[in-house]
Amino acid sequence: MKIIEANGARIPAIGYGTYTLEGQRCSEMVAKAIETGYRHIDTARMYKNEAAVGEGIRQSGIARDDLFVTTKVWWADIAEGKLQASAREAIETLGIGAVDLLLIHWPNADVALEESIDALNETIDLGLTRHIGVANFTSAMLDEAAALSEAPLACNQVEYHPFLSQDAIYSACRRHGMAMVAYSPVGQGGDILENAEIVGIAARHGKTPAQIVLRWEIQRDGVAAIPRTKTPERLAENLAVFDFELSPDEQAALTALTLRRKRLVDPSFAPNWDRV
Repeated sequence: MKIIEANGARIPAIGYGTYTLEGQRCSEMVAKAIETGYRHIDTARMYKNEAAVGEGIRQSGIARDDLFVTTKVWWADIAEGKLQASAREAIETLGIGAVDLLLIHWPNADVALEESIDALNETIDLGLTRHIGVANFTSAMLDEAAALSEAPLACNQVEYHPFLSQDAIYSACRRHGMAMVAYSPVGQGGDILENAEIVGIAARHGKTPAQIVLRWEIQRDGVAAIPRTKTPERLAENLAVFDFELSPDEQAALTALTLRRKRLVDPSFAPNWDRV
């Protein structure tokens, strides 16, 4: 498994995203993912599945130190006091001790960035997390957050796939020694995995289109991906991306597709995104 070194954090390049998973099914899938070889598990307060994720981790029997676990505080709870309380609830609900990485899930225009970043830093002092970072920050926000934060930020988790360029954010992450962690890394099914360019590259390598897309992402320095699936068979498929490489021409062909700027996640509270 490729490990991304990011300001002290050691982030496995492929993680298991748990959004939309609930209850026993979530626990079973998390345990199965760990059995398959995943060592990076991603959840969030908003997913309302932290208890099930924690149960899946316990069921797996793996040593806690062998896992990298991320959770995220929702944008409505990132003011001073609220953020720390939400983080404490997350740790209690997971029931596995401190997480490895705690993120602000989305910025909040009504909360000063300095206030939320200071509160995020305090979660380290409170023993709730080993590392901190952000999600869905623009490149300008990332520059400001990095300057404000006492502890170095480990990552910016953002939507990233072959139909959405994130070059400005990627450059900002590189400037600050941060990882860029891709959610919805293969889109949401359909168009991306049926794209003729991607299908053709997959055929040449004897891989699936999803494996080609994930390989394209993690082959970039400092990029991790957290695909999610409810299908046990897909777990192994998504992890089997370390035994081949894409050529520079193949990488460039997928990168060219990103200029479509097809954003899949754009809620009303989203920031003013970077332009390509």
